[in-house]
Amino acid sequence: MSYHLEGRLLEVCNCRVLCPCWIGEDPDFGTCDTIVAWRIDKGSVDGVDVGGNTIAAVAHVPGNILQGNWTAAIYVDDAASKAQEDALLKVYTGKAGGPVAELAKLIGTVVSVERAAITFDVQGGKGTLAIGADCYAELEPYVGATGDKTVLSDTIFSTVPGAPVFVGKAPVYRSKNDAIGIDLDIKNHNALQSTFVFDA
Repeated sequence: MSYHLEGRLLEVCNCRVLCPCWIGEDPDFGTCDTIVAWRIDKGSVDGVDVGGNTIAAVAHVPGNILQGNWTAAIYVDDAASKAQEDALLKVYTGKAGGPVAELAKLIGTVVSVERAAITFDVQGGKGTLAIGADCYAELEPYVGATGDKTVLSDTIFSTVPGAPVFVGKAPVYRSKNDAIGIDLDIKNHNALQSTFVFDA
């Protein structure tokens, strides 16, 4: 089983800026409610072209992120074919190994795997993410004195292993999932963006 994936990440959570999970500290409020979405711009899994699709996780992290035991709902782009969905789920459930498997093993319980309309848009470093009717976030990066985006790298935890991330905030973050117990509508909390290349 092999894969090559190139794309972009948008991540938002209820921690303050900057989320302490990335440096291995406990979440700001003891637990963390997050949405992580990977847009596959191009790539394949065992010969199946999966480019143009997005896969996302809505998750509750019960404590320190490195301890795992997350509860998550997985959403696959409803534009994906059945073969593309199966291929993406092989990677993002850890069955295909590689860098994504290290992240997948932190999930303890998957409450659902659903297809949903997913909008993933990044323009000029700003991003918008929508998953069905219940999840929506706007993300914007912080910039340094030179105007370049603020970058976080060499962290103990990452949702894009091996890639630097752009530190930001979410002017809007709404997330609702009854099975997980998430019901959020908050502003100006943590957000992260990145580009990634995964090979296995």
